[in-house]
Amino acid sequence: MTNSFATSAYGLGDSAPLSFKLLAIRFLRTLLWVSLVFIPFSINNQRTPSAIAEDTLNKPWRPMPQKRITPSQATYFMLFFFGVVQTHGLICHGVGHRQSTLLLGLDIWYNNFGGADDNPVVRNGINALGYLCFISGALEVALGEKLAFPLHSSLGISNSEYYLPQWLFIIACIIISTVHLQDLYDQKGDAIRDRRTVPLVIGDTAARWSIAIPMAIWGIICPHFWYVRYEIFSLSLGLAYTVALRVLTLRSVENDRLTFLLWNCWIATVYVMPLFSETAAWVHTT
Repeated sequence: MTNSFATSAYGLGDSAPLSFKLLAIRFLRTLLWVSLVFIPFSINNQRTPSAIAEDTLNKPWRPMPQKRITPSQATYFMLFFFGVVQTHGLICHGVGHRQSTLLLGLDIWYNNFGGADDNPVVRNGINALGYLCFISGALEVALGEKLAFPLHSSLGISNSEYYLPQWLFIIACIIISTVHLQDLYDQKGDAIRDRRTVPLVIGDTAARWSIAIPMAIWGIICPHFWYVRYEIFSLSLGLAYTVALRVLTLRSVENDRLTFLLWNCWIATVYVMPLFSETAAWVHTT
């Protein structure tokens, strides 16, 4: 939502004035798309016998460990929403359809073919691609048009039209290097499922350092990329270093859950940086 009103920073040329009507329209259609894509993924993530066994230990409040719905019923719901997502892509002339289709492939790989279980690097990589699909797909739906991604040689170019792929690349690197924070408090359930996550492969302490160090780095790189205002810089940096310190010093399951919540708050500040950026003005004056 915030990025749809910060397109000048990306050189996308959308000059629609901010209004309550436009905000409401973009919010509703983005919420619809994100929900339609997320619901079948969430069902597929929870419906297998091994997932139910894990959730019985880690997340017993979920509907299948509670026996409020059967795996076969969940499968019917999942297939229904898969069909709705594809229909949505056709009705909206392909806006968000590339991302929802790729997310379907990532979903099957992650949940049905060992993508989440066999290799922690692959697991984090799938998570990163999933985040990028959600981010770029939601932005497309909010704007109501397909995005162009001029990827060729974009990493070494400072023109604003290349900022979107560069920024998506940075976000992918953030996810790959820090998202396994969510695996710290799920170690018992993941061990029962024989899932190879970062803390189970390299150990709890090493995993924590592998999160804290990148957090300290990204806390500086991200606001610098956009030349954000001081308030956002301070908030983002403070949250990043809070997460880094907590992950090293507070090691209970309850604290790890709270630390992951703070990580998500920090990610939210990262997402809104283009809206509070001086980059667009900087590009026009150089």
